[in-house]
Amino acid sequence: MSAQKDCEFLVKKARELVSEDPCAAKAWLITARTLYPADFNIQYEMYIIERNAEKTASAGRLLYDMFINFPDQPIVWREISVITAALRSDSQDKHAQFLRGLFETLPGRVQCEMLLKATEQCFNTLEKAEMLLLLLKRFPESVVQHGVNLGETLLEAEVSENVETPVNCFRKLFVCDVLPLVMNNMDMRLPTSLMQKYILKAAEFYIGYVSRGPSPDVQIQGTQDGGTLKSPGVSRGSQRYVIDGLSEKSSVVAEPWERLLDIVTVVGARCEWQGDKGQRNYVDLFQRVKELCRYLPSLEGETRSRCCSQVVICTALILFRSAFLYVSAVQPSLFQGQSLLHAMNSGPWILVEDLSSVYSDVDVERAALKHAHKKRKLVDGREKTMSSDDEEGLGKSRGRHIFVNKAEMPSWAETLESFRTARESWDLLYSHDGLETEFKKICAAWKTESWLWFRIFLTDMIIYQGQYRKALSSLHQMAAVHQPQPGQQSPSGQASLEHHRALIQQASCHYALGEYRMACEKLLDVVGGLVPPSQDLNRSHEDQGRTKTRPRRGNDLRLLPCTSRAVLPFCLQLMLALFKLRAFTDSRDDLSLGHVVVLLQFDWPQGEMLFLKAVEKICQQGSFQYENFFNYVTNIDMLEEFAYLRTPEGGRIQLELLPNQGMLIKNPSPALGVELNTLLLQGVQTMDRHHTVTRGITKGVKEDFRLAMERQVSRCGENLFSVLHRFCVNEKIIIIQSLP
Repeated sequence: MSAQKDCEFLVKKARELVSEDPCAAKAWLITARTLYPADFNIQYEMYIIERNAEKTASAGRLLYDMFINFPDQPIVWREISVITAALRSDSQDKHAQFLRGLFETLPGRVQCEMLLKATEQCFNTLEKAEMLLLLLKRFPESVVQHGVNLGETLLEAEVSENVETPVNCFRKLFVCDVLPLVMNNMDMRLPTSLMQKYILKAAEFYIGYVSRGPSPDVQIQGTQDGGTLKSPGVSRGSQRYVIDGLSEKSSVVAEPWERLLDIVTVVGARCEWQGDKGQRNYVDLFQRVKELCRYLPSLEGETRSRCCSQVVICTALILFRSAFLYVSAVQPSLFQGQSLLHAMNSGPWILVEDLSSVYSDVDVERAALKHAHKKRKLVDGREKTMSSDDEEGLGKSRGRHIFVNKAEMPSWAETLESFRTARESWDLLYSHDGLETEFKKICAAWKTESWLWFRIFLTDMIIYQGQYRKALSSLHQMAAVHQPQPGQQSPSGQASLEHHRALIQQASCHYALGEYRMACEKLLDVVGGLVPPSQDLNRSHEDQGRTKTRPRRGNDLRLLPCTSRAVLPFCLQLMLALFKLRAFTDSRDDLSLGHVVVLLQFDWPQGEMLFLKAVEKICQQGSFQYENFFNYVTNIDMLEEFAYLRTPEGGRIQLELLPNQGMLIKNPSPALGVELNTLLLQGVQTMDRHHTVTRGITKGVKEDFRLAMERQVSRCGENLFSVLHRFCVNEKIIIIQSLP
């Protein structure tokens, strides 16, 4: 009891002298330690003085002595935990650097033993794993003993913690930190099955990481023991997230696809994959597996099984990477890595039937000859077309091409190449029963059916393959996700774009299947939710909107930007394609022919020759009835042509174009009548089109028709998009009923 009191007295005396005379304090403690070498408090007090003075060497020696002589003291392990926390952290403050330096003064054997025992003191799964990982990084020789066990512990923690996503703190530590140490340690003899399991775990993590959603509020699951991926307080312009239990810096994975390729290279070398040459890029890797597939049917036994696994794993990774690159280009808003502004400005894009030949699929030679007077009115070079430098397409199999406006999608070449590579990868995986079976196991394990972005790729792929019925089933599900429920308002913003995207693709598929009424219903649903762009906007992009008239090569496709400026013209062109076949059959269908005339106003004069074909048919019939003519036809050239048909020179064609009599202006003002007569008799220039009306249409024409035509001329300056939008909305029922 007396000795204990003496020790306490000496320690107390040293504490009193520390601030005034540190040397005297040390002298008291040295004396105390000499007298009582087994007393922990004396040595701990000496350590505290040296630690607070940040004397690395002396503090390290004292810590070493305490670790050796007093291993069961809780205070010692508290100090060790503070030091190991500094070792695991990225902090660069002075104290953290001092603690790391203190640890470095310890002998290597002691460092290793200290880290092992510190690991045993941890009860938190994540903290224990990080401590053991610290040991593996500092002492690579320990990887053989602890590496696989640590990896399995992290993978088991995912299951025990009920983490639903592969992007979690356990998997991140395993894939990014533990796996490289294990795979690169040539002293370890790992079974091939284990290495294949690990590469698939890594691939699932990296794919989930790059394809995570954009919402800053989304939490990617984990727990306090496991961790939670979240992005608190993050602006939409620069998405990031932090894994609970890891620092923000540790949560970021740089170049995930390149890291995955590095793992493939290491695994290929260790598994002695056929023809493996340490591929440095995915192009080389894909070329290698395509070569292997040619020899696969001739292989047998274990060699065939090993080759099959190699092909499936490599091709699956190429497929998912290429599909991701394609979808991130056509629908970037799905992914967190894309800024919201970039996503809104560049997507989504829709893969639809190419309608560039909609104006030239009918024989117009006789119409061109008979109405040569009309054709001569065109000024050379007036028809504006897109040059070959402005539009390109790529297509390989089945003679199909995908066209896209290069000016609107600068990355068009990479996007289409990614789509082609993904399609070829898919075809390769389904080229042999053994490959298909193994690939389906991977998809089931990863639950790829829940990946919206991958479903978008698959839908576009089966559209490319011409499997429209199958595509419609998938599109119906995607449209239902964004369909407003009864009592809810119409979708807006991104949800509206997604909803329109699915509807437009459905319409395109129904058209390709010959289901014209269904196609028209989808189109009109889309048009009803659009706001027509202004005339000025239309004109400013007029040059970009025109495409070359080219021969149709099979069923070509087009990537269309999902914007009102692009979607409304596509809907109008597709509606024209729906009615064109009915309008120009041998049987008479004035309603369809009238709809064609209305729709041909868009993109004038692209459809002028088709309009002349319609005029020719009217002349052959001798009459034409379309009561909505004066509601929606405002094109000055068309008005002139129909006015001409009523004259003796035009054949005195019987035209019943008048709407309900109440719609007509029976008594226009005298000034307006004089002005319109002057315009019609002497020539008119409207909307900078340089058209003239010079045939004297009032001669021999009934008064009501003349008044209606005068009124129409005054409407030639109306926004054409608004007129056609109103046509689609107001006449929706009769338009749909016009189709079988």
